[in-house]
Parts: sequence; structure tokens; C-alpha cells
Amino acid sequence: MTRPALELRPGQHLTLTPQLQQSIRLLQLSSLELEAEISQALADNPLLERDEDPAQADTADPQREASVDNDDAPPDTELRLDEMPGSGGVYPDDDSDAPQAARADTLREHLLGQLVLTRAAPRDAALAALLIDELDDNGYLGSPLEEILSWLPAELEVDQDELRAALTLLQSFDPAGVGARDTADCLLLQLRHPDLSRLPEAADPTVLACARQICTQHLALLAAGNPARLREALRCDDATLRAAHALIQRLDPRPGRAWTVPAADYAIPDVIVRKTRQGWQAVLNSAVVPRLHINGLYAQLLGNQREASHAGLQAQLQQARWMIRNVEQRFDTILRVSQAIVARQVAFFSQGPAAMRPLILKDIAGELGLHESTISRATTQKYMLTPYGTMELKRFFGSGVATDSGDSASATAVQEHIRQMVAGENRAKPLSDSQIMQRLADQGIVIARRTVAKYRETLRIAPAAVRKAQAAAR
Repeated sequence: MTRPALELRPGQHLTLTPQLQQSIRLLQLSSLELEAEISQALADNPLLERDEDPAQADTADPQREASVDNDDAPPDTELRLDEMPGSGGVYPDDDSDAPQAARADTLREHLLGQLVLTRAAPRDAALAALLIDELDDNGYLGSPLEEILSWLPAELEVDQDELRAALTLLQSFDPAGVGARDTADCLLLQLRHPDLSRLPEAADPTVLACARQICTQHLALLAAGNPARLREALRCDDATLRAAHALIQRLDPRPGRAWTVPAADYAIPDVIVRKTRQGWQAVLNSAVVPRLHINGLYAQLLGNQREASHAGLQAQLQQARWMIRNVEQRFDTILRVSQAIVARQVAFFSQGPAAMRPLILKDIAGELGLHESTISRATTQKYMLTPYGTMELKRFFGSGVATDSGDSASATAVQEHIRQMVAGENRAKPLSDSQIMQRLADQGIVIARRTVAKYRETLRIAPAAVRKAQAAAR
């Protein structure tokens, strides 16, 4: 029988202090995430302050928040279909003279405006408004009718035929194709009553019937870019197929996108690269570097009094110092890594993406005396403004591809070569992956055909057969 016993064993282990944990966390944050982290720290810690630019002070609009709460109507005890969520805006109050800001209508408002002009009964209008609220940004119905029907209370006694009638009413609205359940349905709705001024090919009944048949049964075959098989399946001549293809290309597979305001797609650079007399130099973008400091009055009071009653403020003072030191260390690390990247990629800044050199995290880590994980954190979601646009620091890293000269080319450079080849090819006879592989080999870059296909897909370039079919249809 084993008896319990006490035993002492000396050993060593590494402990991450709160300051080190904060330093690691701040380094891996993007500029926007860092801004949110600092804003939270400023709200929680009265000893931490920030130098603000009065010209950039953000002014709040109190009327905007007040208007949101006033939109809610008092609840009613009776459940009615026209008071369900999504149907309250069917019949707007024309007596309201409240000023409204001039702005473009949303897709929902555009469709509800048409719904008001119809002679639909209140019950049908409420169901159509409910379906309008289920449309996504492209104008597609986001849920099946059966699922939408299951959401409705049983006491309303709505059946599937009523919901289908409401959907038919919605699909008659502008833009054509709205309320579709998939791409084929969307295209067929636009071909149901085509506008001949915008779709002149639809004036020919044979072409219109062929286009409808393609949308119904052969969209996948059309996308594959094989006109011979498509002609065989449709049993039509080449001229009819070309006209039908041209007609389909004029249709809009996303009819609701004209009313959708896209999210801003931009990145704020953390580092800016400029050419000086000494060569290419990386400097921090002062717009993203926060200016933090300790509140002088609090610091002086705490420096004169060391009583235990101020232990909480002493802790906040220490946290404020940690935040300032770790933010400075974060930007110092990003700048050091960026300067090392610029020194290794001088050819890129002088000649462009085709001159990108192979580079791995281990190279920069060994040069700066840092761990590879630190380099990875310092380059993820960090951006550099270059003469060729704003690029994530991660894009400067990539494995090398051997060349005949014994040197190596980066994957980014090979992709740029492929992009240039495709851009300059004969549209009637596009380059296949094997031909691209051979041309790269003539330039001394030896890679496999499957690698060419992988790089082509990364660049979002269609295969040669699809590019040929697209050129033939134009």
C-alpha cells in the first residue's frame, strides 16, 4: 500500500507578468483594436490622459439618439397582422412635418414605397412587408416560405397560398429579380417581362426562350465555358447561343446591390515608406500613434502621500505607466520590423512587385534578436504605405522559388509575372497553365503546373477555357 509523503523538488518555470501579458496583447492588435483598447483604458483609469486635437473633437448629436426612441409606438393588446414587425412602415404618416435629412432610400424603403401605391388589401400588404424585411443586401429572400410561415402566430391563420401571393406581388416590384430565392430564379424573373430598351436581344423569341432554358437548367454548364456541350444540350445554333449568352450577361444577378451602401474597404497604414537621400526609410504614421501621459496633479498628490488609503490609486498609476510603456514598445517593435523589411526588400520599392525577394519570419527574427512569434504579431493586421499602395506587412513574407541562375524568386513575384502574362495574352487564345509554366521556365523560374494553377486561383484568374468563352461572348 502506497503511503502519502511530502517531497521538495527545486525547479524553474517562466511566469508571464501582467505587464508582459499586456505588452503581448497590444502588439497583436490592429490600429482600430488598439484605439478601442486605449479608449477603454482612458475611461477606466482617471490617471491616464491623452493629448487631444481640439480641431478633431467629435461632436455628438443629441437629437439623433432621441429620435430613435420616439419611433416605438405604444403596445396594443390585440394581435394584428399589420402591426407585426416589418409591416409598420407600409402606410407612412403623411401628416408628419418633421424635417428629415436628405439621403438615398434603402432597398426596404424603395420597395415599401411601391407597396403603398398598390391596391393590395391590408393583410396582403402586411405579408408583403414581412417578406421585404427578409430580403438580404442582394435582394434575395433569405429564408424559405415554409420557415417564414412557421414564425407567424397560429391565431393569424396565414396559409402558404397567401404567402406565395404576397411573394408574387413583391417580385413584380422594381428592381426586376427582387424576392428571388436563388440566382436562377433571379435571372428568370428578369426574363419574365424583359425591358427591350435595355435587353434588345430579348426581342427575338427564340433567343429569349433559349436564355430562359439556360437559366432554368444549364447555368452550371454555361459557367463551365463549354459552348459545344451547351449547344448540344439546347439543340440550337451558335448564333442563338451567342445572343442568349449576351442577354444573360446583361442581367443583374444581385438586383439589390444598387441600394446597398458597402462598408468602407480601407486600411490605415501604421508605417509610411519614403525615399530619402540615404535610400528607402520607414517612419511611423503619426496619425495612429496615441499621445498618452499621466495626470500631473494626481501623480504629484500620490507622490507626496503614501498612505494605504491610496492603494487603489497607486495601482491605477502603475497600470497607466504600464499602458504608456507598452504602447511605446508596440510601435517601436513595429518600426524595427518595418525597417528590417524595407532593408531586405529594396528591389520591391524600386522596381515593383515583380522584384519581391523571398523572406521568412525567421530571417527578421534572427536579425532583430526577437522570437518568430513576436515578428508574426508585429506584422499581422499592420499596414505599410508604399509607392505601390497600402500593403499588409505579412505580404512581404513568402517562400522562395528556385531559378536556373541559382537565385530564388518570391511567390509574390511569380504571381506578378503570371498576372502580367494573362493581362497581355491573346483573348481568343488564352494561355493555359502549361503554357504559363513554360514561359516562366524561359525566364528561369521553374515551378510545377499545379503551382501555376494555385497562384492563378490566388489571383482570381479564371482557367483558360473560361477566359476563352468569356472573350467569345463579348
